[in-house]
Amino acid sequence: MFVHAHPDDETITTGGTLAGLAEAGREPLLVTLTRGERGEVTPGPFAALEGTDGLAPHRQQELAAALAFLGVQRHAFLGVPPARADELSPTIYEDSGMAWGPDGRAIAAGDASRDALTSVPAVEALNDLLAAAYQAGASAIVSYDDDGGYGHPDHVLTHRLSRAVAQALGLPFWAITASDANTASDATGDEDRVEAHDVSDWMERKVAALRAHGTQLTVDGDDIVHVGGQREPIARVERFRRVPHVPLEG
Repeated sequence: MFVHAHPDDETITTGGTLAGLAEAGREPLLVTLTRGERGEVTPGPFAALEGTDGLAPHRQQELAAALAFLGVQRHAFLGVPPARADELSPTIYEDSGMAWGPDGRAIAAGDASRDALTSVPAVEALNDLLAAAYQAGASAIVSYDDDGGYGHPDHVLTHRLSRAVAQALGLPFWAITASDANTASDATGDEDRVEAHDVSDWMERKVAALRAHGTQLTVDGDDIVHVGGQREPIARVERFRRVPHVPLEG
């Protein structure tokens, strides 16, 4: 079970692995926690969607197209079955928003709505994610590292929820690990606990899925150009670090 905060995160960091698992018949489940309602939008034909009620449904359509390119058939938004606790009505967890801190990393926005992922009681979101993992028969959980990759509050909470579910169910937890995009070396020093997946065989699918997320990024040669203009190489190697469970006392 792959757990991501917003549409497009799944393709940028794990798209090749998702495509490889899907092709191998492993049927990965992707759970997306929000619809990215407060995301910035790239300049161009979709720019007018920024800050409007039309952005969320558009990003849902982008995600559906991306998953079709990757071959992923199992997907749920948190708060909607199968990612909703039994006997609770469906709900929507909204994007919490973010701001850029002085160090260039994301920090929490000061105006998150009461329905934002980081505003609602964490136990509700936790129970929904537990339900998703249990009903899917998950054998492992994949999500961000403890700082969410770049500090976005939704990413940080996604890590905490995912790791708690893995611990509760006794499942392996794999943290997405950033290092050089296209080499087998690891920058964390934890080579014994890191899996490096060469996803070259699925790059066409990954690039097509990236292009589907047109409100959030553009593809320029071998690079992703993010909405803020930041460039990032499209990773041909995707890395995951096995995070041990915290020993329980008593």
